[in-house]
Amino acid sequence: MNYNFNITVLFEMKRKIIQTLDGSTTIQLQEWDECYHSKHGAIQEAQHVFIKNGLSLFQNKHVSILEIGFGTGLNCFITYLESKKMNQTIDYVGIEAYPVSSDEIQSMNYIQELNAQNEKIVFETMHSCNWEEKYRISTTFTLTKRKQFFESIEDIECYDLIYFDAFGYRVQPELWSTTIFRSMYKALKNNGVLVTYAARGVVKRSMQEVGFLVEKLEGPPGKREMFRALKV
Repeated sequence: MNYNFNITVLFEMKRKIIQTLDGSTTIQLQEWDECYHSKHGAIQEAQHVFIKNGLSLFQNKHVSILEIGFGTGLNCFITYLESKKMNQTIDYVGIEAYPVSSDEIQSMNYIQELNAQNEKIVFETMHSCNWEEKYRISTTFTLTKRKQFFESIEDIECYDLIYFDAFGYRVQPELWSTTIFRSMYKALKNNGVLVTYAARGVVKRSMQEVGFLVEKLEGPPGKREMFRALKV
């Protein structure tokens, strides 16, 4: 299966900054009509899927997180902000084969929309720090960004939580295969959790095939359902 073909085509597409319904911005791939975040609200989606139904399960703990699709850094930045409220220490690993451009990052309005002007330097550092190196963002938050295709992930029992935020099944079904989810299962520690905005039956079956216990939850604004999967 050629995982790289669609990604190569993807970065030849026209890209446009758009405002989502909650006022926050995202990047739209116009030929696919696919966005890095939900058109119904980029920040709302991140808060609901990854924080409410993922990170909040680990309050007052040390949490190792793997993000599949680092993209604009929104999920990472919100995790940093919310982890301080939940008394957590975070080791965050973000996987991205093709980093977003600096011009696109500067066009994102997350600092303003999250009322996080005091943390502007943190968001900027998340994007300016070197790839393939573990960087201490704060005393309680480390970030490692890896330029890597998803199918080449070989981590074993490293993470408590996975944010699975790949492009949608409609445009890249190969990223939602049993092969990918088998890697995710192996990467999680026992009783680890994977959360994703997706809720297709074919995705659920791929997760279950590799051993996940899959739970269907209420989705973020504009989406009826989402999945949370437990490594059992």
